[in-house]
Amino acid sequence: MFKSILINKTDSDYQVKLTEIDESSLPEGDVTVDIQYSSLNYKDALAITGKSPVVRRFPMIPGIDFAGTVASSSHPDFDTGMSVILNGWGVGEVHMGGFSQKAQVKGDWLVPLPSAFDSRQAMAIGTAGYTAMLCVLALEKNGVTPDQGEILVTGATGGVGSVAVAILSKLGYQIVGLTGRPEESDYVMSLGAAEILNRSELSEPGRPLAKERWAGVVDVVGSHVLANACASTRYGGVVTACGLAGGMDFPASVAPFILRGVSLIGVDSVMCSKNIRLEAWERLGQDLDLTKLGNIVHEIGLSKTIEAADDLLAGKIRGRVVIDVNQ
Repeated sequence: MFKSILINKTDSDYQVKLTEIDESSLPEGDVTVDIQYSSLNYKDALAITGKSPVVRRFPMIPGIDFAGTVASSSHPDFDTGMSVILNGWGVGEVHMGGFSQKAQVKGDWLVPLPSAFDSRQAMAIGTAGYTAMLCVLALEKNGVTPDQGEILVTGATGGVGSVAVAILSKLGYQIVGLTGRPEESDYVMSLGAAEILNRSELSEPGRPLAKERWAGVVDVVGSHVLANACASTRYGGVVTACGLAGGMDFPASVAPFILRGVSLIGVDSVMCSKNIRLEAWERLGQDLDLTKLGNIVHEIGLSKTIEAADDLLAGKIRGRVVIDVNQ
């Protein structure tokens, strides 16, 4: 028996509890992992609270990522005792996830833990940080360089935004952080932002084209913020979109794309290919200043995760939340 957070649904009754389950309750998989750490992401908070239909199979252990050691394996790439990371692949949605002391998954979903990190640091980065790195890679691969101008990072106090600011700062970009929590400006500046904007400046309906400013954008908000970011991106600039904290809608026009050659790049962390995952984690080891993780992250035990989900959705949590599943 081991501890897990379990979500169940019967008719309109949505239940979430910390409980103990047996290993026989885990789904099929060719690798069993003893989980050490997971992390609380926006999607996890939606799953726990039931405020969005993230979970599509019940009962379900939430948690879209985890880090731990291989307990047993029939997969050729993973031996007992190896340290591994998992992000996405429907884990915590359709396959039992990381808010548990054990997981059983397909080995093809796993990535070896880079030597630059331990398991706790890997989950301090977590899916949010890995997604931030995917956005940075997209900017780079589409030709955005530090000498081209400012980079806008929206949701700059959140998990993706915090790590994106830290990475881009180390790479030499000039970053403007957008946040709805101006009281956290010092925090975002400490990660490397040169300037802070209040989210209200971009959260209302705007013009199809605004004054050119951004060479690139990392957006986690969507809706009017994404539309206004596109409208104010410079000629040939690149906007990466990876979140919907402000809504799934995109009330924009085609003007930035056909008159300024702006590129809008969607960034998906869930089904991303293994080669890109490996590249992202390798680059995180090179381009993320691990000394900044102390400012970005705080740790809770599994028993505190359910209440923390409400705080995350209410915007009361900054940075990253690491979950010690053995506490």
